[in-house]
Amino acid sequence: MKRRVTGIGGVFLKADDPKATSEWYAKHLGVKSGQWGGSFIWRHANDPEKKGYTAWSMFKTDTTYTDPSKKDSMINYRVENLEELLKVLAEEGVEIVGEMETFEYGKFGWIMDPNGYKIELWEPVDEIYDGMVNEDDANLME
Repeated sequence: MKRRVTGIGGVFLKADDPKATSEWYAKHLGVKSGQWGGSFIWRHANDPEKKGYTAWSMFKTDTTYTDPSKKDSMINYRVENLEELLKVLAEEGVEIVGEMETFEYGKFGWIMDPNGYKIELWEPVDEIYDGMVNEDDANLME
């Protein structure tokens, strides 16, 4: 498989009070976010006219979304061919978590790293996802 991870799709943190924590990040670090978190806007290296987005969100500490991990964060990596990558990772002995899920904005799969972090793998459909991002809640990466 030529390309596996192509970028970071999202950063997800757990917090006792996600709203207050998001407000802290906004006040002290300038990280804007809305109801579903925030996004960082960037440009594609091979096509600078094309925007891309990296999600940034807070989850309640008791979320089950990151299970079976007991860690306080999860990274979402953008990938080029999720189905093929999951097959290769399984052959390499990587623990696959759950079944791949498909939505109009992309395919998702999950694995565990050797330190107990759940990793989300995402094959995006950028044309759909880009239209879902509220740029008023976005952070420009220059």
